[in-house]
Amino acid sequence: MPRFAVVGRIFASAGVLFVFAFPLLRFWGAPAAPGGRLALAVAVICLVGGLLPGSLYLLTTRRARDLRRRVEGLLDAGKGEPAFQPAADEMGALGASLELATRRVRVVVEALQRESARLEAILGSMVEGVVAVDPLLRITFANRAFSEMMGAPLPVAPGTPLLQVTRDPAFLEIFNTVFSGGQPVQKRLILSAAARSFEVQIAPLAGDPHRGAIAMLYDITDLERLERVRKDFVANVSHELRTPLSAVCGYAETLRESAFDDPENSRQFAEIILSKARQLANIVTDLLILSSLEGGKAPAPQPISLRESIESAFRTVEPAAKSRGVRLVCESFEDLSVLGHDIRLEQVWVNLLENAIKFNRPDGEVRVEVARGPDCALVHVRDTGLGIPSRDLPRIFERFYRVDKARSRATGGTGLGLAIVKHAVEQMGGSVSVESRLGHGSVFTVALPPLENNHPANGY
Repeated sequence: MPRFAVVGRIFASAGVLFVFAFPLLRFWGAPAAPGGRLALAVAVICLVGGLLPGSLYLLTTRRARDLRRRVEGLLDAGKGEPAFQPAADEMGALGASLELATRRVRVVVEALQRESARLEAILGSMVEGVVAVDPLLRITFANRAFSEMMGAPLPVAPGTPLLQVTRDPAFLEIFNTVFSGGQPVQKRLILSAAARSFEVQIAPLAGDPHRGAIAMLYDITDLERLERVRKDFVANVSHELRTPLSAVCGYAETLRESAFDDPENSRQFAEIILSKARQLANIVTDLLILSSLEGGKAPAPQPISLRESIESAFRTVEPAAKSRGVRLVCESFEDLSVLGHDIRLEQVWVNLLENAIKFNRPDGEVRVEVARGPDCALVHVRDTGLGIPSRDLPRIFERFYRVDKARSRATGGTGLGLAIVKHAVEQMGGSVSVESRLGHGSVFTVALPPLENNHPANGY
């Protein structure tokens, strides 16, 4: 309570006492003192002097209470609230100023709330993981992508220790480095929680590490895989081309030096050069086919008879089968139609049959079986060859991958046949798989949707 209000109450109490005491003394017959009139005047002055500050205090308190209630209401009030009508005094002017300031503050707060909601929506919808922490490594914000990367339940509550979400020491150490040095840090990590590779960027909030730090995690697992594939492809192509080119160059130089001295060997050298040149041509042709399947525009699809396609492939590989003593058997089946490109589908069967013939036993057998499944046509290519080791099965559809490199090159293979098979079948909306046991042969299974419920891939 203000001091002037306390003093006013004291004076008012004294004045009331004097005003009531003076008539009582006269009523009881007490003689009037010489200064009685003066005392009465003093009592009246005290009464008035006490009531005036008290009344002013009550009035001011009521006005202040109304003004405070008005200002507090403005923070939550809607935009349609009627304008404040201030009184024509200093308190009224103060109230008008406070109302104006409050309205402006409310506009700023609403703008900040909208901006905060927009930023939170943007960060929450990002595919990159985003997490912000305070200097004590307590999470202040984490988007859905970060929670999914770390396998944490959604949503991550603010105040959750980062150590409860991820215990990867390298990731936590980067935060400590940012807090101690005050500078952004970028590093490539393999986080154990996600078992994937990330490009991690961590920076202090608003340039001040005492306010916390924010981290962004970019998943680069697929990018690293593509980089490895590209490097392996360049290395494999270089190796595959260098081997026949070295033979061509070596025999050509020998032929040039001894062409007139040894006609018999010269003819043999020329045949070797021609064979290696054809091998180079086959590699280039397969590379062009694979490139067309992976990135080129597919030809217009058309109905294809499985019976006609397989019989045409049989006629193509029959000479090679006879030369190696391998029997070709195609079991009778009900003809089915698929949607695709006849040349590419025939190439699928030719590649599978040629591999089954090349890597078969003497007097072996290659058998083709066709069956109709619930929603696809199944073509099985079985052989009685040596089989494929289990460790090699996941990689045999990769470009230039060979189980037996020496034998594959000796038989003239390019290492691209099964990769072409995989891409061609997938382009027609199908799939290819393999089952094999070492020493018991292999079975390649191609699944193709029949024409009536065919849903080709994006290539068509």
